[in-house]
Amino acid sequence: MYGNLASAIAIIGAGPVGLAAAARLLERGMTPLIFERGASAGASISEWSHVRVFSPWRFNVDSAASALLKQNGWREPDGDYLPTGGELIRDYLAPLAAHPGIAPHLHLGAEVVSISRQGRSKLVTEGRDESSFVIVWRDRDGQQHRAYARAVIDASGTWQQPNPIGLDGLPVEGEQENAALIAYGIPDVKGRSRAVYEGKHTLVVGAGHSAINTALDLIDLQDEAPDTRITWATRSGGIERLLGGGLNDALPGRGMLGMRAAEAIRSGRVDLKSPLALQSLRNLSGRLSVFALQASEELSFEVDRIVVATGFRPALSMLRELRVSLDPAVEAPPALSPLIDPNLHSCGTVRPHGVVELSHPEKDFFIVGSKSYGRAPTFLMTTGYEQVRSIAAELAGDHAAAREVHLELPETGVCRSAPVEGAVGRLTPEGSACCGAEAPAASEPGCCGGAPVRNLDACCAKDEEAKAFGETGCGCNASHSTPERAPA
Repeated sequence: MYGNLASAIAIIGAGPVGLAAAARLLERGMTPLIFERGASAGASISEWSHVRVFSPWRFNVDSAASALLKQNGWREPDGDYLPTGGELIRDYLAPLAAHPGIAPHLHLGAEVVSISRQGRSKLVTEGRDESSFVIVWRDRDGQQHRAYARAVIDASGTWQQPNPIGLDGLPVEGEQENAALIAYGIPDVKGRSRAVYEGKHTLVVGAGHSAINTALDLIDLQDEAPDTRITWATRSGGIERLLGGGLNDALPGRGMLGMRAAEAIRSGRVDLKSPLALQSLRNLSGRLSVFALQASEELSFEVDRIVVATGFRPALSMLRELRVSLDPAVEAPPALSPLIDPNLHSCGTVRPHGVVELSHPEKDFFIVGSKSYGRAPTFLMTTGYEQVRSIAAELAGDHAAAREVHLELPETGVCRSAPVEGAVGRLTPEGSACCGAEAPAASEPGCCGGAPVRNLDACCAKDEEAKAFGETGCGCNASHSTPERAPA
């Protein structure tokens, strides 16, 4: 339907990173060809439009996209303001998608089904790099079409692939059969879905910011409907991971989320069950009976609804005919995986990265944005913007610029010793003297980054928890960047 545009660069996904990629390509005189499965740009974000992100505007706007928008008189929002998902769409993504440089190349309701090389399956090597990519996509009416491109940037995200409840990465018994009583992600419990949760008992499963947002929204709902009950289950022990950097977090929205969560647990507004490993679910006349293990002891209780906020994973089926190389555990490119693997890092800086770390055996194919991080929950939009800047430079032949670093990440204050759900032991950072005045020996694990060790009394964790509860900590005061995955 859209012809053989073999000179175009295909972009899958019209979220923040996908549209930033389009702006970067236009900046360098290349033509984007954008496929968005939703009815509008930022369709996945619209599903959490009620949520306020923890990074301010200055970290959410790509500079090339900003320059493009300002050509039409767009005024950039206050850099210190924390937008909601809805405001992110209204004030940034929607105007960007409507820009005359992008709109003609944006195809909505276009779901990419598969990608290959024209006339060549994955097995064929001869002439592969010179062959155009062929993108098979399905329109709103279910009709399939083909488009062609010289390169592909996959910015389709992970929102459509939430992780199930099970610690083994699989749905627990009864999870799929009772899908009508289970929500994934961050449901709008105070708005669109209020009637479902008001006056009911909800179990929130997860230890990240999606779980925190849901639990806090349910607490707000409880203020108006006192019969509303909240049980919060984290699959790993402790609450350190929930707390953020407190007042020392340079992303204040994230720090306040953690402090509010800690206060809710302390006051008894939320019944925290941690660690809790759900085993099975049974439907009892419209309610769910939950069977679980807590500290190896069997436990059962009933709830009306379950919200699963256990992270996301990339959808890889459409890449079946491409030569893609992914780390077997994290499902991120092998060169990027060691930088973000939650089995190796609990906090610390994710090194700026671009085309070198994101390249695959398939020439001119790249996975960017949250999908490039695979299953790792550490992504920030500004990281994705640097990824596509580097890739656009590479595709334009500016190899030197592609390998430069143009990334400023917010420092997050207190470092953490936080368990990774499903991992053995506890992660304790490594590096400089961040726990009081004494630096760890060079050969020993320290306090800010590094490999997991079995240390249940990590200084940073105790200090962070103490601050959240208004107590005196042990002096952990280093600043390290610990970007978290935004809900997008």
